[in-house]
Order: sequence, then structure tokens, then C-alpha cells
Amino acid sequence: MGEVMDANRLAKTNYQISFKDNKPNERLCSVELTAAELAKFRKAVKEDWYYQMYFDDLPVWGVIGKTEKVLQRPGTRNRQLLFTHMHFELKYNGEHVVEISVPPDRQDPVDISKGVLSRPHQTLHVDFTYSVHWTPTTTKFENRLQRYKRDVVNPVHLEIHWFSIVNSCVTVLLLTAFMATILMRILKNDFSKYAKDEEVGGLEEDESGWKDIHGDVFRFPPLEILFCAFVGTGTQLFFLSGSIFVLAAVGVFYPYNRGALFTALVVLYALTAGISGYVGCSYYRQMGGRHWVPCIFLMCFVFCGPLFMVFCFLNTVAIAYRSTAALPFGTIVVILVIWALITIPLTVLGGVVGKNSRSEFYAPVRTNKHPREIPVLPWFQSAPAQMVMAGFLPFSAIYVELYYVFTSIWGHRLYIIWSILSIVFVILIIVTAFVTMALTYFQLAAEDHRWWWRSFLRGGSTGAFIYAYCFYYYVWQSQMYGFMQASFFFCYMAIVAYGFFLMLGAVGWRASLMFVRHIYKSIKIE
Repeated sequence: MGEVMDANRLAKTNYQISFKDNKPNERLCSVELTAAELAKFRKAVKEDWYYQMYFDDLPVWGVIGKTEKVLQRPGTRNRQLLFTHMHFELKYNGEHVVEISVPPDRQDPVDISKGVLSRPHQTLHVDFTYSVHWTPTTTKFENRLQRYKRDVVNPVHLEIHWFSIVNSCVTVLLLTAFMATILMRILKNDFSKYAKDEEVGGLEEDESGWKDIHGDVFRFPPLEILFCAFVGTGTQLFFLSGSIFVLAAVGVFYPYNRGALFTALVVLYALTAGISGYVGCSYYRQMGGRHWVPCIFLMCFVFCGPLFMVFCFLNTVAIAYRSTAALPFGTIVVILVIWALITIPLTVLGGVVGKNSRSEFYAPVRTNKHPREIPVLPWFQSAPAQMVMAGFLPFSAIYVELYYVFTSIWGHRLYIIWSILSIVFVILIIVTAFVTMALTYFQLAAEDHRWWWRSFLRGGSTGAFIYAYCFYYYVWQSQMYGFMQASFFFCYMAIVAYGFFLMLGAVGWRASLMFVRHIYKSIKIE
């Protein structure tokens, strides 16, 4: 299922390769290429198209042809050459295949330039051949994937990659530590000031700060059903991401296990659906909610709904373009069955358990009956400005790795450095939590008690930065073009950015909740 979702529909070729059986020159087939077929080959050669095949689950790449300049009077012209001979270089250790490659064509290629056919209905006779050569090697079978870290078609310079990630992480962590030190010193001064004010008989009339809004800071947010659905779904996506990294650590997503990642995403999303139901309904009950059915229904569709609509649109586009990216009817039925028989029941079950849980919302101070008036705030403390400030620092921690992830997904390259990605993910969570807590403090210090939605939006704002990066990558890095590629790229990346918004928003809100509880528990409220 995952292989089909990745648009990989493998077909068996006519190349006959047997273990340690050398073949100097074998004929594959003979074809008569028409003018239309030659035009397609010229386009493929001009645009540097390449093919990908698998032998013993090892990927191998090669180019279709090449373009060379030919001197003529006056000037030069380009000539397209089609490679008709494929030479397979294979290496083995004992009884295991360790390496496969296709060096550049050793025989004379065929000229398919425009004008090689003199008559309209004339065809060009082409013989396709191949050869196979086996050589022993000392490389162990367990290390046969190491070469793909530096493959010509898949250029991942590991040392430079590690250096960039470490440099980015150290910079972000230093900034975070610097901000944490400042925040702790400010909080320490606040605690000392409030303790001194209590000793002398209360606050002065001109004093202001986060202590003054203690009667409103734990007032539940508006649209509590939507808020709880967002928090529950974001928590589910967080556990889903953690499960993916655990599977990667144990070696499930090795490069030649095609489609394993997509299969794991579908299955794990279905199995973790109970988390969203439990978390969302538990908080909804603590907030005094009574509309349980709409709450559970919303959690079933808050992420799957937009994903399903995007999928229907893109699948229609893929069908119109006759692309293998269009999922067959059987695969769609399997996914719908998983969603209907596993995802929805687990969400409902988790919601029922969360509804019946006896946990109460913990608030160290009492909430006033009427809300306090919020003072006029400067522009830099508005929600959009704080979202920009909150999303920039976490994004700066991951933008280096985003290029490699995008290249792996949209450039169909291998990605095997899960250790780096795991470190970046952990740093992303830590930085998001801390930045959201810091901005929540400054919001409360300005006597603005509307921190519930603000903390979620601040944490999830990194998703907006990720989607903005998509435009840069598409225009200057991807070399993609056409309506189909653009629609697939921007629509699916919108869903990915939305998933990051939900996940990091839930992380930011939970961190802010812990922080707010801590600071109000540390002071004495009359």
C-alpha cells in the first residue's frame, strides 16, 4: 500500500541478470522509432531525465542520453544522443550482492537529433543491448548502503551536513539559553517584589503586572470545542511523529524497503486516534463542555477532513494527467476501511474514556465571575506580531534539514540519516516550548489574560514558516514546473504545514499551561 501511495508501480524489465554470470553483450530488443517517439526521447535527453531500477533491492540510476555540441559553419549546434547500451557493474561478497551501478555508455550512442529522419513516415531502427560484469569486493553486506550517502545522483555530503546541523543547533540553543537566563532573572525579581509587597501590606496603586490578572488567567477560552479538538489532534500527531522516529531508530525505514514510511504513517495514525479522542474530550470535560458528539465528530475530521479534500482534488488531477500518482480504487478502499473501522472507533472510544475521566482542571488561583478589561497594547504584542516572533526561532533550527527532507520527498532521493532528523525534531520541540512560554510571560506581564489561543497560535506559527519556505524551494531549488507538479507540491505541503501547526501548537499550549500554573502557584494570592 505504501509503495502505491508513493507512486511507485514497479514493472519487471527484460534484463536477464544472474548471480556471478558475466555477459559481454546481450541483445535486449530491436525497435523502429517514429518521429513522435524520437521527439519524446529528445525532450528526455534535453531535460536530463534519468531512470531508476532495483536489483536485489538496491537502487540504481542512469541517464537516458546526453547532449553534445557539434562544430559547424557558422558556430555550433546541439546534438541529442540516445544511449542504447547499458552496462551493469555488480560487486559481490560471498553470496551477497553488495553494489550495482550503471557507468556511462561504452558503445556508440545513436543520434536522435532533429532532422535524422528525411521523410515524414520514416522510422529509425535502434538495437538496445546490455552487458553484465561481476567483480568481488571486500565490502560487507551490512555496509552496502553506505555508498548511497555520497552517490552522484543523491549528493548528501555527510560531514558538511552534520556541521551545518550542529552549527544551527548550537546557535539556537545559545539564543534559547540566553533568553531563558533573562526570563528566570525577571521572574526572580517579580517573585521578590510581590513577596515584599505582601509583607508591607499589599500592592501599591500604581503597580501592575501578571499578578493583577490572577482572577482571569485561568478563564477558559472561547470556542472551547475547536480548541480541544486542535489540542487533541496535535497531541496525536506528536505521538505519531515520535513513533515514526522510534521505528526509524530500529531500522524499519531502510532505503530499499519501499513504501514502508507511507504504510507506517497510515497505520500509526489509525492506531493513535484514541489519543486525540481522550485528550480532547478530557480537556473539554474539564472546561465544563456538554456537547460531546460535536466534539468527537470534530476531532475525527479536524485533520482528516482537509486531507481528504486535498486528496480528492489531487487524485483527480493525477487521473487527468494519467500519472501513477493517482491511487487505484482498491488502495482507496483499503484506506477508507482503515479510517472507518479503526480511526473513527478509536477516536470515539478515546473520547468516551476522556469524558468519563475524573480528572479536574487544576488552577492554583480562583477565577473571577466577570472578566477584567484588557489595556490597549502596542502593535508588537498583537497576535500576528507574536506569531512571527514565535515561529522564526524554531524555524531557524530546522531550515537546514528542511532542504534535505524536501529533496528526499520531492526529488525522489534516498534519506537514511534519521539520527540527524531526530536531533532536529527534539530541538524543535524544546525551542518551540520555551519561546512560547517566554512570549506568554510577556503577554501576562502586559495584563492580557487571553493566552490560551495565543499560546497555541504562537507554537503553531512555525508551520506558516515551513509553508513559506515551500515557495522558495519550489522556485529556486526544485526545478519543478507544470500544473500537476505545482498542485501536488503546494497542496500536500499545505497539509504538512497544517499538521505542524496542530502539533507544535499543542506543544506550545501545554508548555505555557505548565508555566502559568507554576508562576501563579509560587506567589500568595489573597
